[in-house]
Amino acid sequence: MDNSRLKKLPIGVQDFAKIRQEDYLYIDKTEYIYKLITSTDYAFLSRPRRFGKSLLVSSLKYLFQGERDLFKGLYIYDKYDFTKYPVIHMAFGGSRSEERLLNIIRQNLERNSDALGIECSDYKDVAYCFAELIEKAYKKYNQKVVILIDEYDKPIIDNIDQIEVAMENRNVLRELYTEIKNNDPYIKFAFLTGVTKFSKAGIFSGLNNLEDITLVPEFGNMLGITQAELEEHFGELFRENNVDLEAVKQWYNGYNFLWDLVYNPFDLLLFIKHKFEFDTYWFSSGTPKFLIDIIDKGNFYIPELAGLRIGKTVLDSFDIDNIRPESILFQTGYLTIDKKIINEEEEIEYLLRLPNKEVRSSLSKVLIEYLTNNLNTEMRSRIHISLKQADLEGLRKELEGLLASIPYHNYTCSDISRYEGYYASVIYAYLQSLGYEIRGEDVTNVGRADITMIMKDKIYIFEIKVDTKEDAIKQIKERQYYRKYENQNKPICLIGIKIDSKERNIVGFEWERMN
Repeated sequence: MDNSRLKKLPIGVQDFAKIRQEDYLYIDKTEYIYKLITSTDYAFLSRPRRFGKSLLVSSLKYLFQGERDLFKGLYIYDKYDFTKYPVIHMAFGGSRSEERLLNIIRQNLERNSDALGIECSDYKDVAYCFAELIEKAYKKYNQKVVILIDEYDKPIIDNIDQIEVAMENRNVLRELYTEIKNNDPYIKFAFLTGVTKFSKAGIFSGLNNLEDITLVPEFGNMLGITQAELEEHFGELFRENNVDLEAVKQWYNGYNFLWDLVYNPFDLLLFIKHKFEFDTYWFSSGTPKFLIDIIDKGNFYIPELAGLRIGKTVLDSFDIDNIRPESILFQTGYLTIDKKIINEEEEIEYLLRLPNKEVRSSLSKVLIEYLTNNLNTEMRSRIHISLKQADLEGLRKELEGLLASIPYHNYTCSDISRYEGYYASVIYAYLQSLGYEIRGEDVTNVGRADITMIMKDKIYIFEIKVDTKEDAIKQIKERQYYRKYENQNKPICLIGIKIDSKERNIVGFEWERMN
């Protein structure tokens, strides 16, 4: 077993030098760093929060500063010459106003000026000062400059709820980043990282020479922890403590950046620290409120979360002028790639899914409160028991109680209940919160089933109709939504639900079991 399991866990530690000097656990990612710095001069990488982006930027800083000893024993140690370059390292925190952002940029510039022994003639004009710093560093050290920018998008993402401020901050950052391209003759390497990938027509309009490696397969494992890395560093520790490795995989693995599936490192480290107790560590560390606001404004059909199919241009770009829920849900880590598809027009598309049990369960609970203002844990438990026991009459009563429990003001004060998908979204969210595999808008060769729920010993297929006389069960059977699951050798139960929007409840509930 690798003795790294005995080392301190770097929870919240983002400085590479501290990790290496104070004997914290470090999973060697320098092979990907070597590929990066030898294959491109300008790069951008997007990953969800808590995935190790800041540690990656810190690693690059010490690498380009020539701190060879910090990399002893790592892949890159005997492959890179560790030439020393002047480094400009900037990181952005929360800034709820343009004035606050400008102050943060000035602080970054002053800190880098001090580190490099260079003075700007005017710190108030941040773009001019940035350009001046690059050129002066090049001339002073007779070496091209390395620029590293962490959380480049945070001043925008933090202000999604106040779009005017977000736009003001975007304009400030766009002017700043343009200076990277303007000073190309003085730059050795530039790397930007953040949560979202903004379109080149937006924040990157002045920096169109960036290579986006977010979905380049050879960098797919650059952040996150692979199954092989988990086995190497934690496998024996888990086995000694009788940890269910399959359960760990279901809870925290599942993120796909077009190579191996990876774990969120923040989850794994907290799971170990808290004596192998399963909990929603990553999800609980940040609120998805702004995502709910976006879903609300767009009347997004929530069951689509479990099986979205979208084009590459939608997936890998984001702009505040045209916020797409699918794009931001992927980039922030609430959705991940299920598979890459080449469509009939030979265009790239992606099928998305929720990554793991942590996200499925946690996001669903947030959605339940958003949709109903009422997360009834006892009712949720009874729904679970009815499904496990295949008690369909009990399930009908619980779903009727669920819809009846939605507060009246939720209908009168919100638009969300006024579209047909609302009722399917409520039922979907409750089912998804149970932690099983749920497929909303489940695609078959002849149509889409509203909701498919796959349990260990049975499968449920739901069709939900609102204000119509159509026979839901008949539709499932005529379109044979069940055919794709027949080879799983599990009992399949077809459930048809009719809802009257005036009654705001179920007026028809039928089921049929198939062996």
